[in-house]
Amino acid sequence: MNMQARDFIAVDRWRGKAFLGEWSATDGGVMEISDPATGAVLGSVGIADPKDIAKAAREARQAQPAWAAKLPQERAAILSKAADLLEQNGEELIGWIMRESGSIQPKAAIEIEHGAAFVRHAAAIAIEPNGIMLPSMEPGRSNTAKRVPHGVVGVISPFNFPLVLSIRAIAAALAVGNAVVHKPDPRTAVSGGIIIARIFEDAGLPRGVLQVVPGGAAAGEAMCVDPNIAMISFTGSAEGGSKVGEVAGRHLKKVQLELGGKNSLIVLDDADIDVAASNAAWGAFLHQGQICMSTGLVLSHANIAETLATKVAEKARHLPAGDPSSGQVALGPIISDAQVTKIQAIVDDAVAKGARLLAGGVHDGRYYQATVLAGVKPGMRAFEEEIFGPVACLVSFATDDEAVELANRSEYGLAAGVISGSVARARAIGDRLTVGQLHINDQTVNGGPFAPFGGRGRSGNGSRISGPAIWEEFTQWVWTSEKPQATPYPF
Repeated sequence: MNMQARDFIAVDRWRGKAFLGEWSATDGGVMEISDPATGAVLGSVGIADPKDIAKAAREARQAQPAWAAKLPQERAAILSKAADLLEQNGEELIGWIMRESGSIQPKAAIEIEHGAAFVRHAAAIAIEPNGIMLPSMEPGRSNTAKRVPHGVVGVISPFNFPLVLSIRAIAAALAVGNAVVHKPDPRTAVSGGIIIARIFEDAGLPRGVLQVVPGGAAAGEAMCVDPNIAMISFTGSAEGGSKVGEVAGRHLKKVQLELGGKNSLIVLDDADIDVAASNAAWGAFLHQGQICMSTGLVLSHANIAETLATKVAEKARHLPAGDPSSGQVALGPIISDAQVTKIQAIVDDAVAKGARLLAGGVHDGRYYQATVLAGVKPGMRAFEEEIFGPVACLVSFATDDEAVELANRSEYGLAAGVISGSVARARAIGDRLTVGQLHINDQTVNGGPFAPFGGRGRSGNGSRISGPAIWEEFTQWVWTSEKPQATPYPF
């Protein structure tokens, strides 16, 4: 993919800089961004330190009241134009997503398509009614309640779906009148940050309303304590979310957490096994398993467990891993060497404890082969932990009750799927699962702008993002009572 085919990104404009209302140098210095597949340097960005975060937050707070005061249709028009720019420049932007995050071309294209959909939905939300009339307890007094923006929302996003997992929160916050300070993962600072800054810059977003400041843990902590930031929207690991919730909670900030998952796909004995195998492979191997919704456990009825395992392994052996830019691979690179080491340790632990390695289990540098483990059981790291790698972990069960019990053993509670020839049977099982999203006759990797996305337990704090949750999460209520004139009280 030739990233210089067009020049919307305009590297010279942002090289070594961040977006603090305009492209500016940062006190935190400069960091090179590289292709995880080849190690090639793609560019450099400004990295935020706490001073940069403080500046960004101050400027965002100053710009926010005027943005909130704009007519809803004016905010919607800017969002809609940003979505247009994302789509119009999709070919160039897909190239950046591929090279920076290790995505294959279809996955990168999905990010553009879904990213634009999230922005358009936010634009529609902007013009929805935001208030209600309340009953009155006395004659002559009217009571209303309306939703108002928090002020400045801090958005912290991960590397794996860098565009979508950033823009869904940014667009939602902007639509209802907030300003935004956004910290993308510095490893995907272009895909998760620069692209978004550019589309809103060209769409006419007023200066200061959006600040994009790539940075590490120190920058994230500074966002959680800064008095000018009223809310934190965090997408990432359970460990990171716990720290964000703790620090932001001490400062009484609103916190929205969308964290990891150990998601179960339950395959019943009346399922079409070929179709179930394709679902299991897609859910486990898409984007090298580096998705919070990845199918972490494939729970299959004992009557079909061996057949299903064999079919998933066959699929795994036909999924080549390599450089996505070649166009000849199904799996790209793992994001870092440290993550490869973790994946290998989990696979080795499972095999040492009795699991059967049916496919994969090896890697060439950061290219980890699609892997299938059968006979996975509680007590193995492969059963308990979110792997964030292309590993299908197959577990057998004897009864529907046991399937529910195994799925609910997890501390996570993000997504689940149930595949069955009987929708009623699948739904009866699904209704007993402690998850935030349930997919009947589908695998676990699903998302979109219209659904309230989030999880339970270690997968989140009960908050949701997108769809009807936008008003709930990114605004708060103000109650107003009104009388035609003041009346005296007996004191």
